Amino acid sequence: MLTILDLRDTDDPQDYLHRTIQTLAEGEVVAVPTEAGYGLVAHALNPAAVEKMAQLNQKASEGFSADAPTDLRAGYLMGPCSLLLPSVQAAGDYLVDWPPLVRRLAQRCWPGPLQLEVAPNRSKSLTGCLCGGVSSLVASSSGQVAFRVVSQRVIEGIHRYLRGPLLFLGLRDSHGKTITNANQAAEYLIDSVPLLLDDGPTRYGGGPTSVSVESQHYAIRHQGVIEEAAMNQIIKPVVVLVCTGNTCRSPMAETLLRERFRVKFGREDLVRVLSAGVAAGDGYGASSQAVEVMGQRGLDLTGHSSQSLDDELIKVADVILTMTRGHRSAILAAWPELADRVQTLRRDGGDVSDPVGMPVEVYEACAKQIDSELEAWIEGLDDDFFPSELAGL
Repeated sequence: MLTILDLRDTDDPQDYLHRTIQTLAEGEVVAVPTEAGYGLVAHALNPAAVEKMAQLNQKASEGFSADAPTDLRAGYLMGPCSLLLPSVQAAGDYLVDWPPLVRRLAQRCWPGPLQLEVAPNRSKSLTGCLCGGVSSLVASSSGQVAFRVVSQRVIEGIHRYLRGPLLFLGLRDSHGKTITNANQAAEYLIDSVPLLLDDGPTRYGGGPTSVSVESQHYAIRHQGVIEEAAMNQIIKPVVVLVCTGNTCRSPMAETLLRERFRVKFGREDLVRVLSAGVAAGDGYGASSQAVEVMGQRGLDLTGHSSQSLDDELIKVADVILTMTRGHRSAILAAWPELADRVQTLRRDGGDVSDPVGMPVEVYEACAKQIDSELEAWIEGLDDDFFPSELAGL
């Protein structure tokens, strides 16, 4: 018999969470909300739970209609089961050597309503350590596996207590629409699972957007919360130029790099170019000398507003180019995981000296040095830097 636990109508939601975790640990499947739809979840490291999920998946795949005499009416699925992981960092253990586009999507959309379908390296990643029953549930005919990092308190709570990934099977109604509330989920599930957690209507309707990625090519398999126009912005590479105060060197570098992209590719919207400072105040304009030097090149720096390098910029940055070795060291001291994404602008590892307080001639020499290094950097970009859907080159 299905028991519904309403998290909004209890003085102790932790008690309901503990009951759910106990049920999952015993090898059962339960129904839970995510941020974009309700579905079934099971502990991927529990063979009994995996077998029960396989049975439910088989029933659902038979496509029962809403009035069919069965204990599971929801016969419309998002595809194979997905693996729910607790964090982007944990995803790295399953997506070893992930290509730039996969990492870009994961860092910018997780936790959130994105399902990434990729073919993991089973010999290197934890995906190869999952039991055979899991592999048959999560792998498509092409060998891709669907991964998600969900932003929802129920799933986040389960991850805190259960080690390893969770199996998730999204539910749709008889018209193929994502189930977004517990009442509808109960109507379709009947008594096929012991527990249903009710946390009200999901934050988003329409289900997660499912994206298949192969190398630098992606395809939207299911249009959900994240629309195609937004996806085209999300997949753009982001380059951040960094100096100290974000008023002299890095603003000039930002403007020069944007112009370099425009000249080389005939468009500057292939890449988002930003700048920041490791010790910058927010909202300051570029120095008058920097504005003058850029103006001599026909480039406008008058609208620049300084900003500090923070977690939000770090999250979206594909490449961070620093003006000095000291800047790089400061960034890695705060974010040691960025070692492969932070490099000095100078190819020899040297510094671009700070022209602050110096005459315009010093700024001109600084800009010339920066531009020369940026030219060489662009020429050294490999094919993986641009998603194929954007480049068209």
